[in-house]
Amino acid sequence: MAKKYTKVNIEISNMCNLQCSFCPEVMRAKKIMSIDLFRRIIQQVAPLTEQVCFHLMGEPLLNPHLSQMIDICNEFSVRIFLVSNGVLLKEKQSELLLNPAFRQVNFSLHSFNDNFPDRNPTDYLHKIFEYTEKALSERPDLYINFRLWNLQDPRGSSGNNQNMLQRISERFQTPLDTAIDVRSRKSIHIKNRLYLHFDTEFIWPSLDLPILGNSGSCYGLSSHFGILVDGTVVPCCLDKEGSIPLGDIQLQPLTDILNSPRSVAILEGFRKKKLVENLCQRCQYIERFN
Repeated sequence: MAKKYTKVNIEISNMCNLQCSFCPEVMRAKKIMSIDLFRRIIQQVAPLTEQVCFHLMGEPLLNPHLSQMIDICNEFSVRIFLVSNGVLLKEKQSELLLNPAFRQVNFSLHSFNDNFPDRNPTDYLHKIFEYTEKALSERPDLYINFRLWNLQDPRGSSGNNQNMLQRISERFQTPLDTAIDVRSRKSIHIKNRLYLHFDTEFIWPSLDLPILGNSGSCYGLSSHFGILVDGTVVPCCLDKEGSIPLGDIQLQPLTDILNSPRSVAILEGFRKKKLVENLCQRCQYIERFN
């Protein structure tokens, strides 16, 4: 059976150790996903995808069961794509992230300056660079992305991000252009499978925002879907509050949820360039697919 989805986003924690200006606060009850629920999820997503992404909202390194979750992914031959701000990265976590289960690890470096604009990032970057160099040696097949968004941020963080860019260039002995137009280039190869990833901020979709239109398309439910920390299945990784609950994996089989009338209507709408859900009609990110 062919794998249907490129990835499935699993929110193993909706709590975060930071509060970034570009990442809205989660209004749902703060939770850590249990091992029992995680195993139930992996059992059902394994036939549908080769990769799960430990990311929707929250910081995955906050979950105390991370080591067991990695073991479960190995058990079901599911690879892991993890997104972290890297602040909690210590020796134990670094060893865990070298596990063969991991296919890609992304570090959101821009989160440090956004939360600690006056703090020296040397120690923070040292931990990430040390892990990266060890991964380059021990896990040459592992993709690592340094995310450095908002380089031209008019609020002033661009200077700090440029400083980080210089530190990356010096550490990995790679010349990096500081005048990057993120509209035309999203990624720069540093060495082996290490990349620098750029992007700009976007407004997270919310039912409180005005309608932008009812035509458009999205990769939700075709390339990916999300499962929130409480088991709620959502059509995409930007439905941070579960505004489009398709079902609860603790109460229904995942295949029934993905084949429900609501799920089918959303997917058919995207195929016909029609946004059938209120949240989708208020989503700025959809404009990137035009």
